[in-house]
Amino acid sequence: MRARGWLHWVLLVALTAAGTAAMAAFGVPSPALFAGLLAATVLALAARAPTGVPRPATSAAQAVIGVVIGVLAQPGTLAELASEWAPVLVAVVGTLAVSMGAGLLLGLHRGVSPLTGMLALTAGGASGLVAISRELGGDERVVAVVQYVRVGLVTATMPVVAAVVFAASPGAAAAPQDASAAPVAVDVGFLLFCAVVGSVLARLARVPAGALLGPMVVAIAANLTGWSFGASPPTLLVELAYAVIGWQAGVRFTRESMRTVLGVLLPATALIAAVVLACAGLGLLLSALTGATLLEGYLATTPGGVYAVLATAISAGTDVTFVVAVQVLRVIVMLLAAPVVARLARRS
Repeated sequence: MRARGWLHWVLLVALTAAGTAAMAAFGVPSPALFAGLLAATVLALAARAPTGVPRPATSAAQAVIGVVIGVLAQPGTLAELASEWAPVLVAVVGTLAVSMGAGLLLGLHRGVSPLTGMLALTAGGASGLVAISRELGGDERVVAVVQYVRVGLVTATMPVVAAVVFAASPGAAAAPQDASAAPVAVDVGFLLFCAVVGSVLARLARVPAGALLGPMVVAIAANLTGWSFGASPPTLLVELAYAVIGWQAGVRFTRESMRTVLGVLLPATALIAAVVLACAGLGLLLSALTGATLLEGYLATTPGGVYAVLATAISAGTDVTFVVAVQVLRVIVMLLAAPVVARLARRS
């Protein structure tokens, strides 16, 4: 039995590695997470998947993803919002309300709870929401699939909308970003510090989803105070963390849960389209209140795909700092709000 368990893990890792390489070549967002989810789901339906992912592995993966999100909060970027904080806050809260309202509608579908629906359609930090959905009481299988349908649709349509609706002409392509400006030892040390300190503080404070939110908050604090030394989690560890989160959801798939997920895809896609349109409206409002261009307002409030937004913003010659600052703030607010909303949903 033990040998068969190891064989299942070897098969899962091999399929995930191959899938990640293939998806990365086609520019799929978070390829390791999606490949891990797909590989684990296929093996689970064929009764060839591991029985589960060890809890320490999922907690470590959540911590890595928390730090990844935390290092997005650069002082110079967020300072761009200081003079426009009120309209930006309106746009961020409006996005939260629209996406969670759509999630409640998705929760009317048979087999999907309102909490699962909200987590599945909340527009912010897809990988983070998938990582903590089970801990918050949602079905991470539905959350994982719907979140990545959202990210995929937004990423695929964004350049087309920018060109056709806003007449954006392509400029210089987005240059590849270095993973970190610090040595690898500093990257690893920073990751361990944020993970350990954040997890301990979150446990002491009894914060829901503390394995992700604790390290994220510590990483944000270190970045904003200038104590991160330009560090960020090593790419290999980030990809491994994404894969683990994908496995966590995928190995729990059954034929019955697969039928539920397939049945929810059509209404979920319709609701995603409605959320995208509503967020575009919020972008127009943000543009009117801040003096940003219509394209900058649209890109700043687009519900998903921070790195795709960055590439489009650079290519179109927009105010990249403003656009990315609003997007990063949205992701952080959504992840911090998710445990609070989940707790209120469980009580009601």
